[in-house]
Amino acid sequence: MVPGYKRDLAGHAVGHSLLRLSSAAALALGLGACLPADQRPDLGVAVTRSFAAGERRAAPAVSADWPRLFRSSELNRLVERTSGANFDIAIAMTRIRQADAQSRIAAASLYPTLSGSTDASRSLRPGTLGSKRGPFSESVGNTFSLGLSASYELDFWGKNRASADAGRFAAEATRFDREVVALTAVSSVTTTYFQVLAAQDRLRIARENIAVAERTLKVIQARLSVGTATQLDIAQQESVVAQQKASVPALELSLRQAKVTLAVLVGETPAAITIKGGSLNAIAVPGVRAGLPSQLLQRRPDIAEAEARLTAQEATLYAARAALYPSITLTGQGGLESALLKNLLRPDAAFASAAAGLVQPILNGGNLRARVELERGTTDELIATYRNTIVSAFADVENALIAIQENTRHERLQAEVVSSARRAYSITEQRLREGTIDIVTLLNTQQTLFQAQDQLSQIKLQKLAAYVDLFKALGGGWSDADRRAAITATEAAE
Repeated sequence: MVPGYKRDLAGHAVGHSLLRLSSAAALALGLGACLPADQRPDLGVAVTRSFAAGERRAAPAVSADWPRLFRSSELNRLVERTSGANFDIAIAMTRIRQADAQSRIAAASLYPTLSGSTDASRSLRPGTLGSKRGPFSESVGNTFSLGLSASYELDFWGKNRASADAGRFAAEATRFDREVVALTAVSSVTTTYFQVLAAQDRLRIARENIAVAERTLKVIQARLSVGTATQLDIAQQESVVAQQKASVPALELSLRQAKVTLAVLVGETPAAITIKGGSLNAIAVPGVRAGLPSQLLQRRPDIAEAEARLTAQEATLYAARAALYPSITLTGQGGLESALLKNLLRPDAAFASAAAGLVQPILNGGNLRARVELERGTTDELIATYRNTIVSAFADVENALIAIQENTRHERLQAEVVSSARRAYSITEQRLREGTIDIVTLLNTQQTLFQAQDQLSQIKLQKLAAYVDLFKALGGGWSDADRRAAITATEAAE
């Protein structure tokens, strides 16, 4: 009775039906009547016909080169450096090697063990052991031996096979985790680069506004010389100039810190990397569709990772239950033994033995049954984690779609605000030179324009960040083919 494991995502039904997700590794008949079967909690997750903010049609998988859709050569170079030098990705790769080694360690119990030994000894036997009365004479003897010993545990209940499967599925999970880390790193680089561009845009706007405010101040000072302005008017405009200048250090701080963050993400020290930047206005807005919710089940590495970890835990639970039953071990020994070294290789020096043993746990303080309860509780936790990962994936896409829609609309409306504010200020500036406008109207018009321009830059950043979030939520170029490749790599590593 050997346990079987199956890997599937069942019930990709679109419509009013529910998607029933069985875990990737359900226990098969297994121990049959020998071991009591556990009742698996329902993994059902409802899947709607489409995303509330998306389209009701299938969509192609996201390209692995999705950052190129923003059409920034500098961003492309940064992403390439991230793939090869990011420390989080490097750490994830080391976890893969560790997991592969653990998998091989777990699988070793499926095979016999064979060990060789050689021994040479010299012993003194006291004469008092050979005779009850004196005189006593001790004896000195030599012993030489060469031998082999072998042992093998019959995996009658499937315990060792389950342990090996647990190690293999855990190794799979680390490969999926590497994809999660890589996708997160690339997304972070892209978003941080946009933050650099946004900070540069806001700095340019702030400096332009300083120039505008100073130009207005000169006009007011000129009016003062002819008696059409007051010292109060000058003080108020000087306050506007000071406010604009005071905004620059915070923007410089944001820009410089974003560049430092980028350096760390690409595995460099801040002094070793140069970020030229530019403007958000030069970034292309990509086209991307979310498709159907069920497609996420093949296009999210975190879902595959949660599935693999649940599979590994189920195998661990199976092994814990099998440990309650007897273990049967076969052992054998053979070799050569002689009192004289010259006779060690003679056929007469051969010896051999074979044995079979059965060990049944009887009293162990409830350790084994507590282990089963522990693994069952961990399995239930991972079932909840699996379901939460799936639902969170749907929520990530919905949030990104909503953010794109609303920020796009917000950007359009804010652009109209900037256009109107710019026209209003142009008229105000002309009337200022003509001396037909009061200082309060001038100040209000200036502040409205300055704030509107800065707000528009921030909205552009939010819209582009929402696109990055959508690419990440859709799996960022990861596909079912990548899943199969990761599984194949795990099997090859064994």
